[in-house]
Order: sequence, then C-alpha cells, then structure tokens
Amino acid sequence: MFGLSMSITLFFPSFDFISAESTWVGLDKALSNGRTMGWSFEDPLVRGDGKPLTVILDKDPKTGETIDPPVRAYVYKPGTPLASPINHPNNLGPTVKSLGFSKGKIDQASKEAGAVFTISYADVNGEEWAYPELASVTRGWTVEATLATAGDENTRYVGKGKQVYTTEQCWWCHTLLPEHTQDWQVFGWPPYQGDMNGEMPTAFGSDRKAPDLLHVASRNSSREWMMMHFFNPRLVQPNSIMPRFDYLWGKVDVNGNPIDYAKWRKEYEAYRKGEVAYPPEVPEYARDSEIRALIDWILTSLK
Repeated sequence: MFGLSMSITLFFPSFDFISAESTWVGLDKALSNGRTMGWSFEDPLVRGDGKPLTVILDKDPKTGETIDPPVRAYVYKPGTPLASPINHPNNLGPTVKSLGFSKGKIDQASKEAGAVFTISYADVNGEEWAYPELASVTRGWTVEATLATAGDENTRYVGKGKQVYTTEQCWWCHTLLPEHTQDWQVFGWPPYQGDMNGEMPTAFGSDRKAPDLLHVASRNSSREWMMMHFFNPRLVQPNSIMPRFDYLWGKVDVNGNPIDYAKWRKEYEAYRKGEVAYPPEVPEYARDSEIRALIDWILTSLK
C-alpha cells in the first residue's frame, strides 16, 4: 500500500510534469540558479558555490555590436555544474527540448569547457516558443569574453542569491506563490506549471506572515531600499517583525573597511529614541558579500 501511495503521489504525476512545456520564466530560473539548491557535492557548506553568473549584455561579446534591447546570458565557468534542463532535457517539454537541440545546440554543452547560454524565441505553427540556446556554439560567446563585456556592474549573482534565500529560511514567512484569488491583484499573477521546470527547490513557502515575493521587484526595484530593509527592517517599516540580516554584509564594506556593527546599532538606538534626527548610513556591501547575491536574485528574478 505504501508503494502504491508513493506511485500515485510521485511517479504518475511525473508524466504530466515532463509533458509541460518550459516557459521563459522556467528557463530563466533554471539557467540562473544552476543545477540544484541546498546541499550538494559542489557546495558542501551550502554557501552558494558552483553556481552560474547571470549577466546583462548590451554588446555582443564576440563582435562588439550593440544589443538593443539588452539580453540576459547565463555564464557557467569551466567546472560549474550545468543546469538540470541541460542535463535532463526531457524536463523542458517536447517542443522546447526539440528547439533547444535543433536551434539552441544545447546538447553540445560541456561542464569541463564551460558554457554561455541565453534564451531565444522561435515560431512553431504560429506560436512563439522560448528555448535555451548555447551561445558558446551558436554565437561564439566565450566565458571570458562574456564576463569581460558585462563587467561587474552588469553581473548578477542570482544562483548564489537563491541559495541565500533558501538557507536563511526566508520562505518560512514569505511565499513565492500568489493564490488564484484576490492575491494576484496585489502580488501579481500566480506562476504557470512551465515556470517550475528545472527549479530545485521551488521554495514556495510554508506560511504568509509577510508579503508574497514572487513579483516583488516589479513593485519595488530600489537597491538602496533593499539594502536598508535587510540591514534593519525598522529603517523602512517601523513596526516590522522581520529580523535583521545585517550579518550578510560580512566583515568589511565595499572599500574593505571593517564594519563596526556595535557602533551602528548604538547610533540607530539614538535615532529610534528621537535623540538624533537621522539614522546612520547603511554600509555599502562588498562585491562578494552574501547580501549582494540575495539582492541580485530578488531584483533580477522576482519581477
């Protein structure tokens, strides 16, 4: 009976899952997050290692020609595990898989050599389909040239940021799944089945103690606001019950100077009591900090 119940719960639904066609959202999440979230052999300490980089390109890394509008590319340095839909293309759905092979050349991707992916579109029987494209082969975009063209300013640590969201257990209070009720009028439209292809885990959330975050970047895209909110939520919402996540800044700021947390909290307490008119400035985070990755994920993926 146990085996039958598990078959009904896990095995039979898998046939419906692999028949679902991956959407642009599903491809974007899978390619930006990487192979898996949580513990893995590539990331034994669950720090966000072994994840791809998402870059915004306004110039072609090979020709230097302008790309308008800019496109997202997903950079897998040599040795970075490839995303689930690349390793298991059946998860893409039959049409998207066929396009990914015939036009996107994704079957030629190699973990050892590294890869650069993008998302393209093709018309199939009058309907537009998004599919993954191995730009390293189709466009000649190398890992080195793509990262150099984007620069740090246009590089987003999306995969690492999703890992931080998962390990910090943000999903205990925030959902990523607006319901098919009046929720969508406030939080945006609920996801489709194809939005989940290749995402591990989905981290839908277990309770709604705080706003749903699925489309939060479309409601608030201010990086400065996000910094204040994570460093101390009471800076932007005085009655917030959210804990501080200032420790995600690490030990130093963007200039390499030590962050004096005790001094900052003492100055904030003076502001909270009304002894001074303005709160202390939030430190600018370092390039490799966890908070940068978390905010990158929020502002890039949750639109």
